[in-house]
Amino acid sequence: MPQILSTKEANLFRQVIRDYEEKRYRAGLKAAEQILKRNPKHGDTMSMKALIMNAQGKTEEAFNLAKEALKVDFKSHICWHVYGILYRTNKNFEEAIKAYKFALKLEPESQQIQRDLAILQVQTRDYEGYVQSRFAMLKARPQLRQNWTALAIAHHLEGNLQEAERILTTYEKSVSVAPSKTDFENSEALLYKNSIISEQGETERALEHLEQECKKCLDRLAVMELRARYLAELGRKEEAETAYRALIDRNPDHTDYYKRLVDVLGLTAEDEAAQKAIFDEYSAKYPRSDAARRLPLDFLTGDEFRTAAKAYLGLMFNKGVPSTFANLKHLYSDSFKKDTLPSLAEEYLQEAEGSNAEASSDSSKGVGAALFFLAQHYNYHMSRDLTKALEYVEKAIQLDPKSVDFQMTKARIFKHQGDIAKAAEAMDQARLLDTKDRYINTKAAKYQLRNNENEKALNTLGLFTRAETVGGPLADLIDMQAMWFLTEDGEAWQRRGNVALALKRYHTVFNIFDIWQEDQFDFHSFSLRKGQIRAYVDMIRWEDKLREHPFYFRAALDAVKLYLSMYDKPEGVNGANGNNANGEDAAEKKKAAKKAKKEAQKAEKEAAERAAKQNPNKAQKDKEEEVKKKDDDPNGVKLAETKDPLGDAMKFLEPLLQFSPKNIEGQIAGFEVYIRRKKYVLAAKCLKAAQALDENHVKVQELAATMQKTMDGVLESLAPKVQEALKTELA
Repeated sequence: MPQILSTKEANLFRQVIRDYEEKRYRAGLKAAEQILKRNPKHGDTMSMKALIMNAQGKTEEAFNLAKEALKVDFKSHICWHVYGILYRTNKNFEEAIKAYKFALKLEPESQQIQRDLAILQVQTRDYEGYVQSRFAMLKARPQLRQNWTALAIAHHLEGNLQEAERILTTYEKSVSVAPSKTDFENSEALLYKNSIISEQGETERALEHLEQECKKCLDRLAVMELRARYLAELGRKEEAETAYRALIDRNPDHTDYYKRLVDVLGLTAEDEAAQKAIFDEYSAKYPRSDAARRLPLDFLTGDEFRTAAKAYLGLMFNKGVPSTFANLKHLYSDSFKKDTLPSLAEEYLQEAEGSNAEASSDSSKGVGAALFFLAQHYNYHMSRDLTKALEYVEKAIQLDPKSVDFQMTKARIFKHQGDIAKAAEAMDQARLLDTKDRYINTKAAKYQLRNNENEKALNTLGLFTRAETVGGPLADLIDMQAMWFLTEDGEAWQRRGNVALALKRYHTVFNIFDIWQEDQFDFHSFSLRKGQIRAYVDMIRWEDKLREHPFYFRAALDAVKLYLSMYDKPEGVNGANGNNANGEDAAEKKKAAKKAKKEAQKAEKEAAERAAKQNPNKAQKDKEEEVKKKDDDPNGVKLAETKDPLGDAMKFLEPLLQFSPKNIEGQIAGFEVYIRRKKYVLAAKCLKAAQALDENHVKVQELAATMQKTMDGVLESLAPKVQEALKTELA
C-alpha cells in the first residue's frame, strides 16, 4: 500500500517538482532525500528522484530507482509517467508510449500525461494514435481553439483532408463572437484551412474561400500570392496578370513574380520582343531593380542579348557590384553567351583606358570591377584558363592591394592550380586585410583545413568564437552546429591518418541531425500555442526528409568510406596516430598527441575560469550539469577501436540510401558495404540502382565485374530463395 505524506512533506514534494522543472537539481535531490528519510517507500518521490538523477547523467541508477518505485507503488500514475519520461529522454520511444498509456489508464483525466503521449505520437509519426489522443484532449477542453486546430492537423498529417477541414469549420460555427481583426491565431487558422482546401485540388473553392474569409488576414503577402496562383491555375489570365503586377509593385526584385507574369501572359521563348517589353517597363518604373535588368539576359539572343548584356555589365562595373559574375555564370550553358560576356568586359576595359575621365576614387569600381569579372570568368570551370585568370587578378590587386575580394579570387586560382598550400597562405593574407569580417575568417579556416592544418584553422576560427565557452573554440563550433567545419576537419584528419578524430567529427555531424529531429519536441506544443500552424506543418514535412541534406550526405559518405578502409586494412590503421606508424615516428606522434591533450585541458580550464569571473552563478550551474555534458570519448579513440566497422558504417549508410537514392555515390558505397557483409541481394539492388543512374560510370562497371566474380564463387552455396532473388536482380 502506498505511503501517504503529511501536509509538510506534500509541500516539500511539490517543491521537488518545481526544482526539477527549473533545473535546480541539487536542491531537488536534497528535498527528495528529506521526504524519503521519513517515507522510504514513497513511490512518487522515488520516481522524481530518479528523474533528477537522469538529468544529472546517472541514467542506469535512475532506471533502477524508477523500477523500484513501480514495485513499491504499481498503481501510481506519477511512477508510470516518470518511467515513460526516462525512456523518452533515452530515445526508446516505443517503451515510453507504453508507459504513458498505462499512466493514462490509471489517471484518464491527466492533461499532462495526455499531452506528453500526443507529442510522442506525432514525434514518431504515429498519426492514427495522435488523432485519438488529440480527440481525447478536445473532449476534455473543447473551449480551447488550439485543441480544435491540433485535431485538424492530426487528420491532415494522417492524410484525411476532408475531416481536417470539417473540424476547422465546426469550430468556426461554434464561435458566437467574431474574432478581432488583430487576432493572429484566427488569421493563421483561416489561411491553414485555405491550404487544406487547395491540397484537395479544389482551386475554385480555395479562391472563393480566400476572397471571402481571408481578405482581412494579417499575412497580406501570403493572401496576394495565393490569389495570384489560384487565378493562374484557373486560367483567369487577365485577373492573374493584375495580381502578379501588384506583387511586382510590392517587391520588384522578386524574380519568381516576373517568371509567373510571363507564363500568365502566355509568352514563349520565341516571343523575345514581347517579354523584353515587360522587363523594359519595370526597369524604367523601378530603376534600382536588378531583376528587371538581369532576367532578360536569360531569354535574349544574338544582338539583342549583346546590347542588353553590355548595358547591364556597364552598370554593374560602374557600381562595383562584387556579385556580378555570380549573377551571370548560369548563362554559360549557352556557348554564345559564354563567349560574349568576357568580350564585353574586354571592350569596357578598352573604352575605360581610351577615355580621359578621371579614375574613380574607389578602385573596386569601373576598371577594377571589370578585371575582377574577367579573373572570375577564367577561373570558372566552364571557361577555365588559370594563367589568364591570374594575370587579370594581379592587375586588379595592383589597382587595390587592400581588396579582400581580389585576394580571395587569387587564392581560389591557386586552389584550382592544385597548390593548396599557396592557396591557404593567400586566403589567410586576404583575411588579414579585414580581421573583423567573419566570412573571410571562415574562408581562411576552410583553406587551412584543405591544407591539413587543423590546429591552425581552429585558432583562426577561435578569433570569432565565444571566449567564455568551456572547451574552447571547438566546443563552441559544435554548440553552433558548424557542420561545414566538422566535415572539413574530419576529412583533414582522415587525410592525415588520424582515424579517431575523423570518426569523431563524422559522428558529431550525425548527432547534430539527431538533435534537429529531437528539437521537434519543443515545437509540437509551442507552434499550437503561438498559432504558427502553416509553419509547423511545413516543419514536420521538412523533418521527414531531414537527412536528404547535402551536409549529411557528405559526412555520411566520408564515414562509410573510412569504415570500409578500416575493414579492408585493419592492421594499417592506428586510431590515434595515423597509418603504419612505427618506431620513432610513432613515438613522436604519441608525444604530440599527449601535448595536444594537455593544451586542450589547459584551454578548457582557462575558459571555465573566465566564465566564472564573468558570471559566478553560471559557473555553479555549469558545475551541476557537468556530468551530463561530459564527453567520455572526446578524441574518438573508442570509435576507432571498433571491432565491427561494417556494422558501424550501416548507421550512416541506411539514411543515405533511404533519403538520397538518386545519388550514384551513395549507391556505390552501399554496394561496397553490402558485398563485404555478404548481403548479396542488397548489394545487387545497389548495383542495379547505380546502373540505372549511369551505366557508363567507370566505378559502376568495376562493381558489376566484382559482383559477377563474387557470384561465380558463392551462388551455388546460397539458399534457393536467395539464388532466385539474385538471379532476378542480376538479370
